[in-house]
Amino acid sequence: MALADGLRFAFGTLTALPVRVSRWDRAAARDGMLCAPLAGLVVGLCAAALGGLLLALGSGPLLAAVASVAVPAALTRGLHLDGLADTADGLGSAQAPEAALRIMRQSDIGPFGVLTLVLTLLAQTAALDRLYEDSWARGAVAAALSATVARLALTLAARIGVPAARPGGLGAAVAGTVPRGAAGAAVAVTAVAAAVGGSLDGVPGAVRAVLATAAACGAAELLLRHCRRRLGGVTGDVFGALAETAATTALILLTLGG
Repeated sequence: MALADGLRFAFGTLTALPVRVSRWDRAAARDGMLCAPLAGLVVGLCAAALGGLLLALGSGPLLAAVASVAVPAALTRGLHLDGLADTADGLGSAQAPEAALRIMRQSDIGPFGVLTLVLTLLAQTAALDRLYEDSWARGAVAAALSATVARLALTLAARIGVPAARPGGLGAAVAGTVPRGAAGAAVAVTAVAAAVGGSLDGVPGAVRAVLATAAACGAAELLLRHCRRRLGGVTGDVFGALAETAATTALILLTLGG
């Protein structure tokens, strides 16, 4: 039952798939955040499938890349991208924590948010275009891996010791629920899965996939530490920013090395 509740929590809160969350307590939040990478994998496989379909129909790599970027946005109702923009506005305001959090809660998007969104989506699309140009397999692995590590970043951000910046919302519901050892195990399992997927491109592909996973976690951790210093902890918006940061970092790393 714990696994089932965790899966429902992960898919019900981190995707737009029609999954009903049956429990909303700390135990379910812990199990849900541990299942977050699996929810990301499903999202990524959907993105890879659409990209592959368009390539098979002769669309070319750029349109396939755009579609693969659009799928995760659609399957999260744009919440992670919205969180990225709100976090950029809050951090970019250089205001005190309370004022920055207030800015992040506003419905409009400021110049920092717009700029961050545009550059992030351009980077993701450009990276996938490059990978799909090489082969469908490289693009598909990248789409799946980037969505998976995006949710892995959420697992790590929900570990014990990371506080919520304010009461209420998804950030407060999941903050500090995941044991550190379990978070480390999630990283190890994801790295192994990344190596298996990357091996479709041979040993260099497996190495790139593992390095991309590590780099994605590292970039998200740097942003998390900055948010803890500036905001006092995590919020739902910060979780979205961490997911997009990890996904973008992984995609960029996967384009390197030929």
